[in-house]
Amino acid sequence: MILNVSGRTDIVAFYSKWFMNRYKEGYVDVRNPFNPKLVNRINFSNVDLILFCTKNPRPILEYLKEIDKPILFHVTLTPYKEDIEPNVSKKEIIESIKKLSKIIGIDNLYVRYDPIFLSYKYNISYHIKAFNKMCTLLNGYVNKIIVSFIDDYKNVRNNYKTLNLNEIEEEDYAKIGTSFSEIAKKNNMTVQTCFEEKNLVEYGFIKGECLSRELAFKLTGKKYKNWKARNCSCAEMVDIGAYNTCMHLCKYCYANYDEKKVKSNIKRHYDDSSLLIGRLDSDDIIKVRK
Repeated sequence: MILNVSGRTDIVAFYSKWFMNRYKEGYVDVRNPFNPKLVNRINFSNVDLILFCTKNPRPILEYLKEIDKPILFHVTLTPYKEDIEPNVSKKEIIESIKKLSKIIGIDNLYVRYDPIFLSYKYNISYHIKAFNKMCTLLNGYVNKIIVSFIDDYKNVRNNYKTLNLNEIEEEDYAKIGTSFSEIAKKNNMTVQTCFEEKNLVEYGFIKGECLSRELAFKLTGKKYKNWKARNCSCAEMVDIGAYNTCMHLCKYCYANYDEKKVKSNIKRHYDDSSLLIGRLDSDDIIKVRK
């Protein structure tokens, strides 16, 4: 089993202590987002690989030596300011990525420039300049970049006025693809998309997945199915996060779609609970995930 920690919230940035408590205790409970009374129990003895997805790896750096399983990191680093990402410290992230690279090795670290959207403020020139700066600062620490484009999620629709989106035209894709490919190559990096309608291969991007089954096999010696829930060719993963629990409050996020609920949910987080939010109820149905 491969754990995704997490596509639903930033466990690393905000709940690292809780995660390590679960790791040491040997299991974690996850409520089914579509059937909350159904709880999946995941024993870490059944976990082969952990993929950490975060905007800020710093809180977990001191704990990594305690994890005796293969790990990968996807660290998201985007160029938006506080109007879009109100609780993200870019300088801290850059330094943490450098430290992380030294701990886990450059081949186990991906940086996500994710998602790209265009507006009057965040135009093509802005993105090219920001991408160049990021790659220059991380040259020697990162060799793989993943790019994606904004999708029409509920939270995006809620924040249309703030985002002020412009439609991305074919000439925009061409300019982004060509420029990003040249910048990445100059800094000894590859750049790719994953599960995007526009993969930009014709402009110099490589074809790849966020977590290929080939890489998963290399790290674990086991074969995995395609991730059917995502309808893509990534290796199948199990997410242990919960929606509406991320305090970054990014305006484009798919996993947060109700900021009031985020604030109420985090009040129900306990570091000693088996669940990320709340505690087990007497009528919960617990099923061990194989």
